[in-house]
Amino acid sequence: MRKQIIRQVDETGRIVLPKPFREMLGLEIKDEVILSLNGDAITVRKFSSSCAFCGEDHAVDYKGVLICADCAKQIGDLVK
Repeated sequence: MRKQIIRQVDETGRIVLPKPFREMLGLEIKDEVILSLNGDAITVRKFSSSCAFCGEDHAVDYKGVLICADCAKQIGDLVK
């Protein structure tokens, strides 16, 4: 699998995600994605509102990781 594919930005600022990339991310039509700017790179990942640690809904994004309040508290307790 190629890890780089060159695409042009169209007149309205859009790019097309290549099919192999969409398949690797499990993206279907109408799925939501999260775009993150990291220095001079853009990261695209499939949107999920579930905590990365426990799967709880209503998680928030913290530095690119979705985390719920309970897991955030547990992590905070570990570093005290």
